[in-house]
Amino acid sequence: MSQTTIRIVEGDLLAQPVEVIVNAWNRNIIPWWLLLPQGVSGAIKRQGGYAPFRALARHGAIPLGGAVHTTAGRLPFRGIIHVAGINLFWFATEKSIRLSVRSALKLATEKGYRTIAFPLIGAGTGGAGREKTLMLMQEEIGQSGFEGEVVIVVFKRRGE
Repeated sequence: MSQTTIRIVEGDLLAQPVEVIVNAWNRNIIPWWLLLPQGVSGAIKRQGGYAPFRALARHGAIPLGGAVHTTAGRLPFRGIIHVAGINLFWFATEKSIRLSVRSALKLATEKGYRTIAFPLIGAGTGGAGREKTLMLMQEEIGQSGFEGEVVIVVFKRRGE
């Protein structure tokens, strides 16, 4: 019987040796091209191009905690799973973080992925805080039943 392996690393989400990465996104109501590229999404746009976001736009609004799969553009992954980790007020909550993790892992399983890397959902723009987010994500991943490796990537800010 397979089980979930969780690794926590410090570094760059886009440099992880996994099949699919998770992009902490919003509810997909504001057009992607109106948003200033920040955090993970900004890095994806700079390195992977706009194709994943054009595909994401075709899905319309995403329910809070929902997940959408797109291509990875020019990035070396098999895909990107975008999760609606922040509410309409641009805040992450325990519910939005837990639902995002659950939805992403369910979609990864459906697509046949065995390795997935997450950023800290909602810890940046969403204001949830690193420690709280990490704890919630570890709990949710541990309860998920996902069969494979999950990498949680903690971005190291300059000067830390």
